[in-house]
Amino acid sequence: MPSSAELHRRRSAAVARGVSSMIPSYVGSAGGGTMTDVDGREWIDFAAGIAVTNVGNAAPRVVAAVRDQVERFTHTCFMIAPYEQYVAVCEELAALTPGGFEKRSALFNSGAEAVENAVKIARHATGRQAIVVFDHAYHGRTNLTMALTAKVMPYKQGFGPFAGEIYRVPMSYPLRDGRSGAEAAAYAINQIEKHVGASNVAAVLIEPIQGEGGFVVPAPGFLPALAEWSKRTGAVFVADEIQTGFCRTGAWFASEHEGVEPDLITTAKGIAGGLPLAAVTGRAEIMDAVHPGGLGGTYGGNPIACAAALASIETMRERDLAAAARHIEAVARPRLEALAAKHPQIGEVRGRGAMLALELVVPGGIEPDAITTGNVARAAHGSGLLLLTCGTYGNVIRLLPPLVITDDELDRGLTLLDQAFADSGAPLV
Repeated sequence: MPSSAELHRRRSAAVARGVSSMIPSYVGSAGGGTMTDVDGREWIDFAAGIAVTNVGNAAPRVVAAVRDQVERFTHTCFMIAPYEQYVAVCEELAALTPGGFEKRSALFNSGAEAVENAVKIARHATGRQAIVVFDHAYHGRTNLTMALTAKVMPYKQGFGPFAGEIYRVPMSYPLRDGRSGAEAAAYAINQIEKHVGASNVAAVLIEPIQGEGGFVVPAPGFLPALAEWSKRTGAVFVADEIQTGFCRTGAWFASEHEGVEPDLITTAKGIAGGLPLAAVTGRAEIMDAVHPGGLGGTYGGNPIACAAALASIETMRERDLAAAARHIEAVARPRLEALAAKHPQIGEVRGRGAMLALELVVPGGIEPDAITTGNVARAAHGSGLLLLTCGTYGNVIRLLPPLVITDDELDRGLTLLDQAFADSGAPLV
């Protein structure tokens, strides 16, 4: 097997510079809460492929289901010759997503595709055009989803012009705005009504917990207030659960934590154990508003990805991975709080389940400290801990371990994180 150094030389000659990687090592194998590179070095995985491998890498049920499906057929295109697996995934999504109302789903390949189609559906169903999104939001890298995404660098820089009729309003960000959920919602709604007009809004699109924007958990009451306003004004309330879905936050979907029942939910990432699959699921009358042929795509709901999704969902149920996420939080949060007590740069520990974050600030205030954040991440990578940074200001360390990580692996990873702060030169209290 080629070494990481050799692969990096080949990569430099063949792969576009715009496709970057976080670490210089190349993966040889992965499973549970670890991965091993081609040079034999083991890493504790606190990234899970950006919340994709919730059931772990090479999960046995997923491997078996994929192998069986590959041997039967790999593709027909559901729009040409349909198959049971697509239907079965849609049935599971109807049963799992919040809300007891009748639902329909459409399957796609990526989170960005799901979001883009949710916008199409909402506009078609309402006859309106305006889409409301939020500060710090991340919704994808296509032209439309870049318009929906807040952060310019690296996602939007130089790629415009972007799609129109997108309106951004303030997000509830307790560390930075000091508002209650009700106050933050009232302020956002006031901005919508003043600058967009309620009768023009096709959809309010929001991540129940923001991902790339910094794992921002809105204050209690913010999401329900927006959902209620959407219902009252005829706007479609869309929850982007691409990163939060499939047991990641300690519930099947993060909307459940506040009893919110979105009109539409977009999913991807954790749905299929690492294979590309995404979905829009929602109220039947909204989903069915689109004419036949108006939704689809050549690879959307590929039978192999659908087989993987069904096996992943079965694994989540059998192993109760929502409870596993809550256990991860119960173990990790006290360790993170203890870390924050030692290091004044940690302005907040936040998140839910196995979606946890540390926001780093200049001690004594809330000015973002991206430099220390980068130093900690590099120190972690150097010691064999795979973790990610995020946030509008580049000052958030996020923890996204596979939900099947063992207690020993979790403990080792948290110990390496603690050591990374020390190695980065971050001062103590």
